[in-house]
Amino acid sequence: MTPTRAKLSVMMFLQYFVYGAWYVTAGTYLTETLKFSGSRVGLAYGSMGIAAMISPFFVGMVADRFFSSERVMAALLIIGAGLLYYVSTITTFVSFYPLLIIYALTFMPTLALANSISFDHIEDPARDFPKIRVLGTIGWIVAGVLVGALGIESTAIPMKIAAGASLLYGLFALTLPHTPPHAAGQPLRARDVLGLDALSLFKDKSFTVFVIGSFLLVIPLQFYYTFTNAFLNESGMTAAATKMTLGQASELGFMLLMPWFLLRVGIKRIMLLGMIAWAIRYAFFAFGNVGPNLWMLYAGILIHGMCYDFFFVSGQIYVDQQATLKIRAAAQGLIAFVTLGIGNVIGSWASGLVVQAYQTVGPNGAITHDWRSIWMVPAIGSVVVFVIFAFWFKPSTDAKPPADEVALPMAA
Repeated sequence: MTPTRAKLSVMMFLQYFVYGAWYVTAGTYLTETLKFSGSRVGLAYGSMGIAAMISPFFVGMVADRFFSSERVMAALLIIGAGLLYYVSTITTFVSFYPLLIIYALTFMPTLALANSISFDHIEDPARDFPKIRVLGTIGWIVAGVLVGALGIESTAIPMKIAAGASLLYGLFALTLPHTPPHAAGQPLRARDVLGLDALSLFKDKSFTVFVIGSFLLVIPLQFYYTFTNAFLNESGMTAAATKMTLGQASELGFMLLMPWFLLRVGIKRIMLLGMIAWAIRYAFFAFGNVGPNLWMLYAGILIHGMCYDFFFVSGQIYVDQQATLKIRAAAQGLIAFVTLGIGNVIGSWASGLVVQAYQTVGPNGAITHDWRSIWMVPAIGSVVVFVIFAFWFKPSTDAKPPADEVALPMAA
């Protein structure tokens, strides 16, 4: 392994260690310790979606034109470290929420910057990037195992760990290979920054159905990211954060299976499998328990790779097939804006409202939930999106890419 490749691998490990250290267990901390209502927990998780809508414009206007990527990343991570540590000391929602949004605005651009730096310094992205990106999944797993093993899921300590890791990562970023701004000196056009050229793809009705379906599926998806850790802890599962990392491990296994499925069943059917997997997962959670049906909870976690990879990664491949080289980056940015941005915000908010509707506060202030009713909502929602896709999504091409074109997911 070359020194550059080693640095890029460490970069990816730290990138997702910072993310995974606090994001998975924040729902438990906000619910059990800070006693935030379900709707407020949903709003807090939606902060990352708000940042996801803004960060592409920041990267396009600043990192691509004025400063080297590694220095922009270092500054964002170091500032973010201080912000996240301060957020971990706040106990009132009126202060916690806006500060978390500000932190998210510093972190979300680093996801794109990490990818950009990687692509700039590898010879063959299709061959080399997955081998680097896999360290990100490992970083997420290590963070979850650490937090679960320490038994700190309901405390602010995971945020403090993430803040410390962010500071370390920021200093390390200064040692990354120099990545100058590629668009320096070029005229700044709103059309380029906003990726408006990708809107031409909506002339294809199936592409429109794909975008609408992706947006709708992200809404039930957010139930998983926002409330699974709180659900497992309330159900009595020990070291829930550690056990949830089985989902990231399954991503790697399902990613290895994707080329086989793509060659034999095509994009549409594999995406439908991913959608129905979400419904099955939520049904497992609805009827599972820490008792005779414990296997259902584990099954719901282990199916994560199929849920994520089979829909979102295959969706990236579909977009790549539909877009010309000129608008390919804009098209991927459009999908990210719709799903990671708008869909994330609405899904987090909606999941919070549902959880609050089935929430009970005991005389001692303890919060409990009717989790079976809660999980059936996203299960039914996933089935509805499945039906929409099954009947109205008719891609004009169902080409199967070779295995070396299938990259690991950009985020878990």
